[in-house]
Amino acid sequence: MGETHLIYMDHAATTFTKPEVIEAMLPFLKEHFGNPSSLYSIGREGKEAVETSRKKLAKALGAAQPEEIYFTSGGTESDNWAIKGTAFSRQKKGKHIITTPIEHHAVLYPCEYLETQGFEVTYLPVDEYGLVNPAEVEASIKKDTVLISVMYANNEIGTIEPILEIGKIAREHGIPFHTDAVQVIGKVPLDLQREHKDVDMLSLSSHKFYGPKGIGALYIREGTEIDNYMHGGAQERGKRAGTENVVGIVGMGKAIELATANIEAHNEKLSKMRARLMAGILEIPYCRLNGHPEKRLPGNLNFSFEYIEGESLLLMLDQMGICCSTGSACSSGSSEPSHVLRAIGLAPKTAQGTLRLTLGDANSEEDIDYVLEVLPEVVGKLRAISPFYKPESKCEK
Repeated sequence: MGETHLIYMDHAATTFTKPEVIEAMLPFLKEHFGNPSSLYSIGREGKEAVETSRKKLAKALGAAQPEEIYFTSGGTESDNWAIKGTAFSRQKKGKHIITTPIEHHAVLYPCEYLETQGFEVTYLPVDEYGLVNPAEVEASIKKDTVLISVMYANNEIGTIEPILEIGKIAREHGIPFHTDAVQVIGKVPLDLQREHKDVDMLSLSSHKFYGPKGIGALYIREGTEIDNYMHGGAQERGKRAGTENVVGIVGMGKAIELATANIEAHNEKLSKMRARLMAGILEIPYCRLNGHPEKRLPGNLNFSFEYIEGESLLLMLDQMGICCSTGSACSSGSSEPSHVLRAIGLAPKTAQGTLRLTLGDANSEEDIDYVLEVLPEVVGKLRAISPFYKPESKCEK
């Protein structure tokens, strides 16, 4: 290849930290290093920065007040707190939870843990596109249902769920509703006072929208019954103890400000590149698009290629300077087919040959050209050494 040609198409796993975000963070690594709980000036500076970022998040999410924003270490902690905190705080009222089989493991594993503690969990089926049917949500509600948790958009196949309808059903039945919105910040406009007024808890993670890693937040609507997550000091109004990650909080505040400033233009750019990339890849025989063809995140593409092992495809593309994934970054290293692809009905062999390409601010039309040039060649080479490959077939569109 000569000069290294690096193309990053794994924005669903993580994004780069924008220069403006780093610039905002630097003073809090240097002169403004004080503990926000301290009374002297550099401590007060840290406290003020934390509260300023809290206001930025509240504004970006359309929350009624900044006090509904609680800082965490990231999406996984936010999901764990929402699931376990709600379940344990309401267990005298009931022990039934409703979720889906395509949730991130940060939701599924806490649910599995709660099952060992006497809770019952209903995992709603999804259709071939990964969509949840709101009517099935309502049909699954029991007298002892204490929580409904459905992700806003799937991190692997990009399908956007009918969150507004599900939230309305939860509200009508008086059940707290949580949504993992980690993938949608900066892609879907949120208004927790109006359009999303039926969402009681919402998880987000900074590194998915060009902020630093290791910092996230959980929106908890005022009046929502939930146990404290971390016991110790009085930070986060006593609900999540521990010295605040000031530099991370400042970075997330700046990042969400930038990410939500012009969502429409951002989506238009990504959707245009995605459409061209999708059309080109679907010309490759024996391939199929996973997820809903229209109700999906603007930068997400997920394909399964018959007669190919996904990890081999990933490694060969990496050698060609293309960074992508076979699925969730949190599941890397697992030889098992994706739980999301199994849930939408893919055969294990088909699921094993999956490639996820997620576009973002780092991408250009030239990147699309390069991937469309390289990918068919790589797929062809891998199929040439497969004993099961049979040429002359059509791709599933």
